Amino acid sequence: VQLQASGGGAVQAGDSLRLSCAASGGTFNDLAAGWFRQAPGKEREFVAAGCWSMGTTYYADSVKGRFTISRDRDKNTVHLQMNSLKPEDAAVYYCAAGYPIVSTIRTSKGYRYWGQGTQVTVSS
Repeated sequence: VQLQASGGGAVQAGDSLRLSCAASGGTFNDLAAGWFRQAPGKEREFVAAGCWSMGTTYYADSVKGRFTISRDRDKNTVHLQMNSLKPEDAAVYYCAAGYPIVSTIRTSKGYRYWGQGTQVTVSS
């Protein structure tokens, strides 16, 4: 499975961005998808995940209510809609896919496949 992330950019606080993660060699009908981010000098952290075979989504507390993960089944693409962006949201965002279980869906080890990162910069 190969993942291609896109949609990053430089915005101001309060703006919105939509990240996309297109999959080839596998489908999000079966695969769960996750978004993680890593800011300079910090560890990679969980942002959001979706398991469409189960109809469940998960969010980090820091983004709940502002970010939404969704799937475009026809395009085999997962999106992360990010609203009300804050400077602390600035990071390299990575999409991931795999077969995590509930206990690992918020952790990197729950995912087998990773896309390249896409940079999100938020200025105050």
